[in-house]
Amino acid sequence: MRILHVLRAPLGGLFRHVLDLTREQVARGHAVGLVVDSLTGGDRATDNLAKLEPILELGILRIPMRRAPHLQDIGAVMRVDAHARQLTVHVIHGHGSKGGLYARLPGYLPRAFSPIRCYTPHGGSFNHIATPVVQATYMTVERLLAARTDVLLFESVFIANRFHQRVGDTQALVRIVQNGINPDEFTPIRPKPDAADFVYVGELRSAKGIDTLIDATAALSRRRGEALKLILVGSGPDEQKLIRQAEAAGIAAHVTFPGAMPAPVAFTLGKILVIPSRAESLPYIVLEAAGAQIPMIATDVGGINEVFGPYRERLIVSDNPALLAQSMERMLDMDPAERRQQAEELAAFASTRFSIANMADAVIAGYRDAFARRALTRDEAKRSVVVPS
Repeated sequence: MRILHVLRAPLGGLFRHVLDLTREQVARGHAVGLVVDSLTGGDRATDNLAKLEPILELGILRIPMRRAPHLQDIGAVMRVDAHARQLTVHVIHGHGSKGGLYARLPGYLPRAFSPIRCYTPHGGSFNHIATPVVQATYMTVERLLAARTDVLLFESVFIANRFHQRVGDTQALVRIVQNGINPDEFTPIRPKPDAADFVYVGELRSAKGIDTLIDATAALSRRRGEALKLILVGSGPDEQKLIRQAEAAGIAAHVTFPGAMPAPVAFTLGKILVIPSRAESLPYIVLEAAGAQIPMIATDVGGINEVFGPYRERLIVSDNPALLAQSMERMLDMDPAERRQQAEELAAFASTRFSIANMADAVIAGYRDAFARRALTRDEAKRSVVVPS
């Protein structure tokens, strides 16, 4: 197959998903290309794309894509459509809200060119916190685009259910394709001798709940009468706001912002990983931490409980600094052997469910099911034609 993946920001879990999927599809003999935003990602994204480009038969197209709706989207949609037609792709797979828009909106154009159109939300507009009017507008757009979607590939049961609740029934095929990690990522990673008490890894933005982690760390430090160390690894729009919050809470001297770095490196910087998210789909950082056997505190949002499976009772509610502080203290005081056992149990469960190979197989099966369904529909249309005598 000739497959074109369309996404906006070349960073975070969505980008990792596309990179992993692309490599697996190329390894299976498919021709693959990418359409990616040119405004975000910085040098790290440029380097990652440069490393990937030699194996991409259909190449990489980078164009400006705004996060919020923008008049520029009209021209960008047409450009992506022209690019897909020039490449004669069989499958165009949109990722995230903006990638899904660019991949599916041309399906309304009357022309013979009609690849299989696929959509993976990765949370997107289904996790976006907005006013009721804005949210209703987003869901109306999702409903219109669903009518031009051949297969919906949800990365978690949670997002699939949320789509059904907010968008309603759809004629598209629906598949649950959970994210996966490499076999070599199921290897224990141990903290450095001078590791901080707690570490967070991810984007620095409101939906991740980092403000509640700073509040919890400050409260716990006061209660214990000691300066607990916290490292916040990542980058994002709320960095300066979080720095000011740490200063106001009186713990700035013990909160470090080292910037973005690979998760395996970040895991060595803290004894306990904290994921205080307010909204998620099925986050890679939880999968990566589970595979690396990192002691972890996480909130019960999105598809995180799907990763924890039989151990989901360990999760806590979000947006509650007091409860988070209690959980952090409990984990801090837990016998190291018990912490290690909990981490090993979670890793053993995750290794049976969340592999890149399984993810890629399920995506390709979704494509093939969509092709088969389209062929069946065409055959039925031919049989329904009445030939005059």
